[in-house]
Amino acid sequence: MTRLAFMGAGNMAQAIIGGLLENGFDAADIWAADPVESQLAKLKSLGINTTTDNLDATAHADVIIISVKPDIVEPLAREIAPVAAGKLFISVAAGITSGSLSSWLENPSVVRCMPNTPSLVRKGMTGLFASSSVSSEQQQTANTILSAIGETLWFDEESSLDAVTAVSGSGPAYFFYIIEVMQLAAQAQGLSQKDSRQLVLQTALGAAEMAVQTSDSAGELRQKVTSPGGTTAAALAILKERGLETIFADAVSAARKRSEELSNI
Repeated sequence: MTRLAFMGAGNMAQAIIGGLLENGFDAADIWAADPVESQLAKLKSLGINTTTDNLDATAHADVIIISVKPDIVEPLAREIAPVAAGKLFISVAAGITSGSLSSWLENPSVVRCMPNTPSLVRKGMTGLFASSSVSSEQQQTANTILSAIGETLWFDEESSLDAVTAVSGSGPAYFFYIIEVMQLAAQAQGLSQKDSRQLVLQTALGAAEMAVQTSDSAGELRQKVTSPGGTTAAALAILKERGLETIFADAVSAARKRSEELSNI
């Protein structure tokens, strides 16, 4: 059985561990290391091996998942490098390249991934990239781990993760913003805050589920609910006139540029 160690026991680590346990992974084969004891308490109650010693957790595992803040990654990697040989490392730290991580660890077997916040409710989307020394078996192991929190998508070029960050990493905030402004628009039409919230959230949920379940493109689905001269057509005309497509293209481009800048710091 593959043994796992999580460096950092925050929300993302806990989400992945929760998904793994739900999928039947044995808690006894999971270690979690974190300097904050309170972060470990819940995991310990689930039967997870917990410690404040990073080296101890790393030594017990075959696969190490680095889920700490980006500014902590380098000192952490250098600390555990003495016991890193032969292990697979999976990093969820934004902006840290696989090359940097491999150098600090003195171990080239690195998978870099970009999960998003819906992973916390196991509805996430994770983009992944494997360094050239990662075997197909190790890649499948990484895929199994990240699949515990949602869907996965692999990329051949590490630079693609900057686009992944801009689209799915930052993407939930775009949808939250749309939900927010639609609720405000509903309230401006005289609906209560409670009713506006229910109407908008269920509409968003239903529209997403329709898009998932059908082979129709988003454009085709939009056309099917847009009657010529109707209410939807009137609303869409305003969105097109105000340049919504350009706004989103510019926004995603700005997010990717910032992701590239952070990776080079």
